[in-house]
Amino acid sequence: MSQTHPLADRIRPEALTEFVGQEHLVGAGKPLAQALARSALQSMIFWGPPGVGKTTLARIMARGTGRAFHELSAVSAGKDDIRKIIDGIKRTQSPQRDLFSLNDEPASSLAPVLFLDEIHRFNKAQQDYLLPYVEDGTLILIGATTENPSFEVIPALLSRARVFVLNPLTPDHVSAILTRGAAELDITLEDEARAFLIDYAGGDARQALNLLDAAIALYGTALTLENLQNTAQTRHLRYDKHADEHYNTISAFIKSMRASHVDAALYYLARMVSAGEDPKFIARRMIIFASEDVGVADANALNVAGAVFRAVETIGYPECQINLAHGVVYLASAPKSRHSYTAYFKALDTVNRTGDLPIPLKLRNAPTGLMRSVGYGQGYDYYDDVDLLPEALRDQRFYEPPTDAESGS
Repeated sequence: MSQTHPLADRIRPEALTEFVGQEHLVGAGKPLAQALARSALQSMIFWGPPGVGKTTLARIMARGTGRAFHELSAVSAGKDDIRKIIDGIKRTQSPQRDLFSLNDEPASSLAPVLFLDEIHRFNKAQQDYLLPYVEDGTLILIGATTENPSFEVIPALLSRARVFVLNPLTPDHVSAILTRGAAELDITLEDEARAFLIDYAGGDARQALNLLDAAIALYGTALTLENLQNTAQTRHLRYDKHADEHYNTISAFIKSMRASHVDAALYYLARMVSAGEDPKFIARRMIIFASEDVGVADANALNVAGAVFRAVETIGYPECQINLAHGVVYLASAPKSRHSYTAYFKALDTVNRTGDLPIPLKLRNAPTGLMRSVGYGQGYDYYDDVDLLPEALRDQRFYEPPTDAESGS
């Protein structure tokens, strides 16, 4: 492979015997090893953090079972890309083939593999489009995701695929991969530099290899700890659901909308979208914001935020960024009131402190004569707003309506 290719790509394993990590899946007698031993394959989802071998395993599974391999990223692909692959499969596929295949089947009868990276980025309609081709065995789907497939993959598709959980790589795993990378680069990796790369990786081999590759490009083969540290300082900010940058950005986004600073809110929205943040995560936070921060000052804010979430769910990237921007401008511009939010948590605190206080008799359900005879339901009037709290809380007030002069509190 050309030296211009990333190091991680150049040393990518081509067989399970070369694969590092995920022993619970690829070790002797384990599910993926068994599937390759029998040349039997079915649709599956690989769920795990970045840089732990999801793409590599998909390629090994296809190659090891003699199947054609098609690879798409759900970040940029759509229905048209899938349709082209399906049309090509139908033109070349034998009319008789099975979802499962054995060694003695002719290659033409094997359903090709479609590897869909970041499958959670496909919206419901796009996943629905895939379903019949997975169901009838036109193709074997291997999806990869960093998100919980229970929430991000539609149930019908999930029920037709096995989910395999991949774990973060251990320091020993990353060290073994770095040894392979150093051999490819024809360098010696000193213990101090190796330890820095392992720590930097955080279980993600690609991060370590990319940093090693970048340091060699900048400083040549005389690799030192200082050179690695200097290279790491110039890297792009890592942005994933476990990183500080993820939480810092969503925090800045919420606080900008709370301050009614439309430009700042749009800026932090753009940073999240550019980083590939899940649009449903952004939309969910907007729904929370609509009640927590806008609240009764503009009750329609919750309708707008809910509509944004439905649009995001239906449309997906890239178009749904327009819906997100629409909602952000509305929420940031809206008047603010935290009165309902504050009142509820006052009530919750009271419940936690006082426990199950007796409910007033007139408010109790009275389905039987005995209950009515002891006072259940007696004295209740539809429009009576007196003495509805338990006796011990008779004068307690949680909610204080905002005044006309207030924009929030």
